[in-house]
Amino acid sequence: MSSPFRLAANRYGKARVRLARVSRGADGVHQIRELTVQALAEGDFEAAHLQSDNAHILPTDTIKNSVYGLASQREIGAREDFGEALGRHYLSRSPHMSSVTACLWEGVWQRLLVDGQPHPHAFQQGPPFRWFAEVAVPRSGPARVVSGVEGLSVLKTTASAFSGYLKDAWTTLPETRDRFFGTLVSSRWEWHRAPADYAAANQAIVDAMLRIFATEFSESVQATLYSMGCAALAAVPEIERIHFALPNRHYLHYDVARLGLEDKFEVFLPTDEPHGQIEATVERNPAA
Repeated sequence: MSSPFRLAANRYGKARVRLARVSRGADGVHQIRELTVQALAEGDFEAAHLQSDNAHILPTDTIKNSVYGLASQREIGAREDFGEALGRHYLSRSPHMSSVTACLWEGVWQRLLVDGQPHPHAFQQGPPFRWFAEVAVPRSGPARVVSGVEGLSVLKTTASAFSGYLKDAWTTLPETRDRFFGTLVSSRWEWHRAPADYAAANQAIVDAMLRIFATEFSESVQATLYSMGCAALAAVPEIERIHFALPNRHYLHYDVARLGLEDKFEVFLPTDEPHGQIEATVERNPAA
């Protein structure tokens, strides 16, 4: 008698692998890279679930060790290239894997300035946002590469509005032509071909979207999101589409007139719970 249930899908691997790598130059100047890596494999692993047979399972501890082993043999370079190298490595070690997806998050370290000069081996934590790369490596065919940023906090104190929206009996939000606009940008972009330099191209994408955020009058988060996406696609022709998740982090006017003080509209209460959540993908128009 057949089972009323079946295994629909499965993958496995190692998550939250912390990696720091130091490159020591002959001139005494060090370079530091710090990443968090996740690698998940798909393939012929059903027997482990259905028959308790682990013969096709490369241990997740080995998957973890491979991150450090590969980092010892080569420079990390671009996150995207290191992710593809990891995927190719795992596929070479297991005939039962059909594809591997490597995700890499990187925090930035910046050199400490001592007497106005960058120190050769002392660093401080850089911007609080993290760079991201996801590389899906099949056994045959090209890798699919996605890059992005997470946690990029931006704010402007004017040149933002929200008006003309749908209202019902419970709508209490007043229309405004002048408000704060704060958000925590999470964005991912998909490459249709590799750029000459991933780091430079990724920075150009972020620069393009932030220029729009700073300089364009915002009629809504939605309108600004679309403009940021168009600017990113125009700046770097190698990306095919870009996705944004933009929480609307509110800055609420605090009426100090209630305290018997003159209210100059200068005091606000920052809050991010609850917040509006705006998400969309902008892509190239194949008909254009």
